[in-house]
Amino acid sequence: MFQAVQRPLEGILWMVVTGVCFVMVTALVKALGTRIPPAESAFLRYLLGLVFLIPVWRVLAAARLTRRHWALFSIRGLMHGLGVICWFFAMTRIPIAEVTAMNYLNPVFVSLLAVAFLGERMKAPRILAIVAALLGALIILRPGMRVLDPGHFAMMVTALSFAGGYLLAKILSDELPASVVVAMLSATVTLALLPFALLNWVWPSWGEIGILFAVAFFATAGHYTMTRAFAAAPVTVTQPVIFLQLVWSVLIGAAFFGEPPDPFVIAGGTLIVAAVVFMTWREARANRRRITPAFHATKH
Repeated sequence: MFQAVQRPLEGILWMVVTGVCFVMVTALVKALGTRIPPAESAFLRYLLGLVFLIPVWRVLAAARLTRRHWALFSIRGLMHGLGVICWFFAMTRIPIAEVTAMNYLNPVFVSLLAVAFLGERMKAPRILAIVAALLGALIILRPGMRVLDPGHFAMMVTALSFAGGYLLAKILSDELPASVVVAMLSATVTLALLPFALLNWVWPSWGEIGILFAVAFFATAGHYTMTRAFAAAPVTVTQPVIFLQLVWSVLIGAAFFGEPPDPFVIAGGTLIVAAVVFMTWREARANRRRITPAFHATKH
């Protein structure tokens, strides 16, 4: 049986670049400001991002999709679209570091939904890891110690919506090529966001279009470099590097948006990352077929 050559250092470097790309997505959305409604910003980001999928349209056109596939893709597009709208809204309300740290909850929600809908069983270590991650979220939010912003609740909706979408992606990925699954997500999310964007349309300036095109570019580049990282090294090697995203977020927030480092966010984010890395390590060690995707698989 063919076994790919592992290149740990290369995998780590690709994952570092992945983290930079995804933090750039967050920073650019925040820099966009609030003039354009979140639903419209999200729609334009996905619409502009379709240009990066041109190489796979021939594969998509040749795909034989059943009625069931269309239904699953449609549901996933709606769920992911809701998550993206809430994510864009949260970006205008709360610091970048908090958005990044709360994004780490995605695989935790995926694990919980996998138990509820896919019949996956969880052993005690994984349950403890999930409890630790949820505790990390409480440290970040600090309910009772401060007034929570609507952006915090929006990020919880984002994490839950993305988690549901990724479970559907797991089902679809077992039946269709990955390129088709990715391309269909972009197409269905674009269509799902269109009516919400038209409800309160504001004509963007060329500068705003440029920012949104850059968002689409970095998001696409992040998924590409993530794929290169996973091809070069095991997930257990690349997964701990996700913590650097929080570091970049804190630095960018402080340098460009006047957001001072928050020790509660850093501590809570670290705890969530540690829990996610532990879950990944446990599942890789057990050599089970993984249902819960790696963290980066749950990005926008």
